[in-house]
Amino acid sequence: MRRRKTLYLANAYGFSAQQESGPLVDLVATLERIGAEVWEPFARNNQIDKNVGGWEYGVGQDDMRDVRGADGIFAVVNGCPPDEGVMVELGMAIAWRKPTFLFRDDVRIWTDSSGQAGYPLNLMLFTGLPQDGWQRYWYTSLEELADPSKALVPWLNGTPVRGT
Repeated sequence: MRRRKTLYLANAYGFSAQQESGPLVDLVATLERIGAEVWEPFARNNQIDKNVGGWEYGVGQDDMRDVRGADGIFAVVNGCPPDEGVMVELGMAIAWRKPTFLFRDDVRIWTDSSGQAGYPLNLMLFTGLPQDGWQRYWYTSLEELADPSKALVPWLNGTPVRGT
């Protein structure tokens, strides 16, 4: 039996009880259903005693270790601009050459990039994606996650992504 690939889920949903019990649960369930072992940082690393000094540093170190140890990263890039912590986690993953997948179901338009590529967010967020075919790594709905013509399902199954 092949080991399930681990996917670090960079997100800010865990800061809100309503988002944690709604969108976060749905996103994790969908990613698991298509074959990922999801490493969700709020579930993995935030069972801490906030009365103990230095807890913040420990959470950051645990999250960094998980980004480094995961097979890939799935980053929720909602917001204008997206969450700072998610951006740091995404930057680490890109620097460590982790397979990168971006998710934005936020309908607001935000970009400081222009040009032929047509990136919907700051161009630096796309540096971990292939130049041609980056759209296969970009998701805007939960339903899209199971689309085998996009990059995530083939990657989880260990098959090459077509057209990249």
